[in-house]
Amino acid sequence: MTDGFLGYHTSPMLDIVACALVLVIPLLVVNVATVALWKNYRLHRWLQLMLTIVLFLAVGLFEIDMRLQGGIAGILAKRPRPLSTEELASFMTLLRVHLVFAISTVFVWGATAWLAYRRTPTPPGPSSHSRLHKSLGWLSALDLTATAVTGLLVYYRGFVVP
Repeated sequence: MTDGFLGYHTSPMLDIVACALVLVIPLLVVNVATVALWKNYRLHRWLQLMLTIVLFLAVGLFEIDMRLQGGIAGILAKRPRPLSTEELASFMTLLRVHLVFAISTVFVWGATAWLAYRRTPTPPGPSSHSRLHKSLGWLSALDLTATAVTGLLVYYRGFVVP
C-alpha cells in the first residue's frame, strides 16, 4: 500500500481523516452559529445533514482502509523507526482514549441526528424537541471535539514524531 499524501508513512485514507479532523471543528462552530446566532434553522439542518453524511462515510471508509492496511499495527510497521516499548504503550493508551470518544461520538451524534429527523418540524424551527436537541447537540459537539483532538494526537504521536 502507498504512503499518505501528507508526507508521512501512513495511508492516504488516514491522511484524509487527519485533514477532516482539522476541518470538522471550524465547520461545527459555523454550524452552531447558524442556529444560535442567526436563527437559520434550514441552513443548520442542511449543514448538519451534510456533516453527518461526510463523517459517517469517512468513518466507514477509514475502517475499511484499516482492515486493508493490517490494522494499526500494519500502519505502524511502515514507520522508518519502530516505536520503543514505552512509546508503543503510550501510543496504545492514547489510541484507546481516542476510541472511547470516537465510538461514543458515532452513537451520540447518530442519536442526535435521528431524533432531530424524527421530531423536528418541517420547515425546521423551535419545537417541543428543541430542549433535548440542544443538550444532545452540545454533547455531540463536545464528543466530536474530543475525538478530533485525540485523533490528531494519535496521528502526531504515531506517524509524525520520528
